[in-house]
Amino acid sequence: MLKKMKDEIELMSRHIDVARAVVDYQPIGIMKLSELLDLPSHRIRYSLHVLEQLGYIRASPDGAVAAPKAKKLLSHLNENLDELINLLNKMKKTRP
Repeated sequence: MLKKMKDEIELMSRHIDVARAVVDYQPIGIMKLSELLDLPSHRIRYSLHVLEQLGYIRASPDGAVAAPKAKKLLSHLNENLDELINLLNKMKKTRP
C-alpha cells in the first residue's frame, strides 16, 4: 500500500516539475523539457498529456504553454504540500 503511495507521489512530483518548467520557459517542446529536466522524452510526453487533460497546460505550434490554472497551482503549492505533510505526520504513531 505504501509503495503505491510513494510511486504516486514521485509521479506527481514529476508532473509538478514539468508544469514549473513550462511556466518558466514557455513555449517549450518535449525535447527541450527532456534536456532541462534530465528525463526521457516518453516520461515528459506522459506528464504533458496528464497536465493538458487536467487543464494546466495547452499545446501550441511552438510547444507547451501554461494555462492560468498552472500558475495558480504553483502559487499555492507550498501551502497545499504543508497540508499533506500534516496529514502524513498524523499517521505516525508516537510513543509516550
